[in-house]
Amino acid sequence: MIKLKIVAAIFSRDNKVLAMKRASHKPIPGKWEFPGGKIEPGETPEQAIIREIKEELNIEITNLSHFDNSITTTAEWEVELDCFFVQTETMPTNSTDHDEMRWVEIDKLHELDWLEADIKVIEKLQSERH
Repeated sequence: MIKLKIVAAIFSRDNKVLAMKRASHKPIPGKWEFPGGKIEPGETPEQAIIREIKEELNIEITNLSHFDNSITTTAEWEVELDCFFVQTETMPTNSTDHDEMRWVEIDKLHELDWLEADIKVIEKLQSERH
């Protein structure tokens, strides 16, 4: 089993969050996710999310707050996911790792085909709104 430590960013505005569709050249293409990536050796989750967002979206995070930590296990993977609400001066307009980006109402996130690890985050986002 492959163990991964991943970070993800939640961009939020007007009761919507930014969903990203994985590019065809990436593993598990076509699935939706929050932007982010693997924590490199020696990095904290906070350092990793700042680096990943700069690499993928070419923007700087100005503020972040931890939202969730969860572990998702499948037959092949164990994914530990740390999610952060992030703020930036500029909202993302393109991505090196995604074919599509879409602002989605929190109540409608379940309509997209998400990566398994992100589903727990979506459930928490939706439960905290009610």
